[in-house]
This record gives sequence, structure tokens and C-alpha cells, in this order.
Amino acid sequence: MTIYQKQLSEFKQDYYAGATTGILVSSCIGSIAAMLILMNGHTLVDMIQLGLVVVVCMWYNASVLAQLKAKFVFNSLITSILVCTSFILINII
Repeated sequence: MTIYQKQLSEFKQDYYAGATTGILVSSCIGSIAAMLILMNGHTLVDMIQLGLVVVVCMWYNASVLAQLKAKFVFNSLITSILVCTSFILINII
């Protein structure tokens, strides 16, 4: 059993706790990414990065609120965390 499958089964088993924690984590990481992007300036590239961060974080929040399937919500959480973390790393360097 891979790590992904193990985490997905735990997420499915305790969906509401995982979704709530995911909203907090996604929103916090997204706000850190947005802050770092805005600290770098207000060019078109920065605004595109900011838009992508906002869309990805809101995508996860909307998938939780729409009560979509647990696998889709879990994949949205992973995508949100990866995208926001990559923009954090890009803007720190």
C-alpha cells in the first residue's frame, strides 16, 4: 500500500476532520504564498501567480463545501499544498 493510498483511506475514514484541517492548512499556506508574492512587487507576472494561488485554494474550499467525493477533495488538497508551496519557494529565492 502506497503512502497516497494510506493517507486517502485515512482521509475517507474521518472525512470531516480531514476536510476541516485541510481548509485551515490550505488557507494558511495560501496566505503565506500570497504575502510573499505581493512582497516581490505588483507586476503582471506577480498578479498571475497571485491569481493561481487564489484559484487553487478556493478550488479546494469549494470542493469541500460542495461535498464532492473524498478522493477528489483529497486530490484538491494535495494540489493546493503543492502549488502554494512551490510559489512560496519561488518567491523566497
